[in-house]
Parts: sequence; structure tokens; C-alpha cells
Amino acid sequence: MFGFIRRLRQWLFLTRHPFPEQDWQRAMARLPILTGLDEPDAQRLGQRAWRFMHDKHLSLHPDLADNIELGADQRLAIAAQICLLTLGWNDTDHRDMQSNVHELQVLPGAFKRQVKQTDAFGVTHDYEHRRAGETSYQGPVVASWPDVVASGSRNGFNVLIHEFAHKIDMRNSVNADGYPPLSNDMSPKEWHRVYTAVWDDLQSHIARGETPPIDAYAASLPGECFAVTCEIFFSAPEQLDAAYPELYDLLKRYFRQDPLARFNHGPAAPAQASG
Repeated sequence: MFGFIRRLRQWLFLTRHPFPEQDWQRAMARLPILTGLDEPDAQRLGQRAWRFMHDKHLSLHPDLADNIELGADQRLAIAAQICLLTLGWNDTDHRDMQSNVHELQVLPGAFKRQVKQTDAFGVTHDYEHRRAGETSYQGPVVASWPDVVASGSRNGFNVLIHEFAHKIDMRNSVNADGYPPLSNDMSPKEWHRVYTAVWDDLQSHIARGETPPIDAYAASLPGECFAVTCEIFFSAPEQLDAAYPELYDLLKRYFRQDPLARFNHGPAAPAQASG
């Protein structure tokens, strides 16, 4: 019965809002991270992105709204990067993981926040942090327009994937702690072991004054470690696989996707850590 009702609602939605195939093709052309998607996945992603556009609210800061007008293809490109996270999941899990997503607010530029952080020795540090985006438990996702524009390439940076990975992380906790809800076939012990090993390796690189093999921001907090590795997994999988192959395999099973194999079907692109 519930399946019938969902199908009826989807049919009614598409009757009122026919899927814009041409806009979707233009949106895909904007996004190198969609390279190699087969036709069924591309269509499923497009349909989910189209629904996301109507179910969630995208708001532009007044200074942006006065100067730019987002076309349907641009909005679809934004929504597609968000929905890419759950593309490998069934429709029910996809919807459940977005139940705490209500709004994306886009600001004209990066913003600063005062941050308090306690180090391993118990010393609290106050500092000002430049942010491309931020997320709260039931609040909106906030992202800067230049960073949204810069997302979608195969270079290890994607503010949309990063911030919405936090939303996934917060599905079982008010704070992003690097431990999102796991499906029954995922081992919590394995998750903890693999991420702990990555965290310890990042900390060791920093303690030795060495550049970590992935963005050093992953070493700031466990929640950031998850979000950073998610954005690298989707936008520079060869980098994550080379640095931490066990983590790449873990995320491949978690997201039920293999971006590295997908990219190998398309044109090569150099990977680099985000700054």
C-alpha cells in the first residue's frame, strides 16, 4: 500500500512538474564528477535532483539575488551534487537521510567564525576560521557562492558534498562526530578502526611537520575527517585510494558507489588536495 502511494505521489509530481531533460543534460555537462555515470544512474540522479529542487529551499543572499539568476540547469547541478551522496542507496534510505535537510542558503562569499577548540593536552584555543560553508543539526546548510561555483570538478574540493556529508553524519547525533548511521551490513567496529587509523596517520604527519596525504582540515575534528574524505571520495577518488585504500573501500561499501571505477571510463583529470 505504501509503495503504491509513493508511486502515485511521484506520478502526480511529474505530471505537475515534467522532468526537464535538456536542462538535466546541461547540468550534467557542468559537472566533471558525474563522468562515467551509466544511463540508469544518470536518470535516477536527475529525477532525485529534480525532486530535491522542489522539496527543499534554495535561497540566495539579497546581494546575490540582485545580481544573478539561477537557471534550472544551474539549480539541477547544485541539487545533483547533493543527491550524488545517496545515489547508491534505495529511495527510502535516500529520503530518510535527507529528512533533516530543509534549506541551502548561499552567501556572496566566504565568512568567518570565532572557534574554540581544545587540543590533545587540554588547552583551549580561540581563533578565527574562514569557512566556505557550515551546517547545523536541523538548521540550513550555508555555503559561499564562489565555493559552490568551484565545486563539481574532479580536484578533491566540493563544498556541497562536504556540508551535506555533515547532514548525513548528524542523522544519529546533534553534532557531526564522524560516525553516521550505518546499514546492517556495515560493522561499527570496522568503521571505528579504519577511521581511527586515518586520524592517527593525519595527526602523525602534522606532528612531524609534514604535509598530510589529504587535506589537513580532515585532522581538525572527527566530523571534519568524515566530511573531507567524503568530498575526496567523490571528486578525487584516486587520491583517497592511493593514500588510504582501506578507507576508500569502506566508503565504497557505505555509499554503494565506486567513483574510481566510474572515472576510469571517462577522461583523466589530475587530483589535488583542497586548500
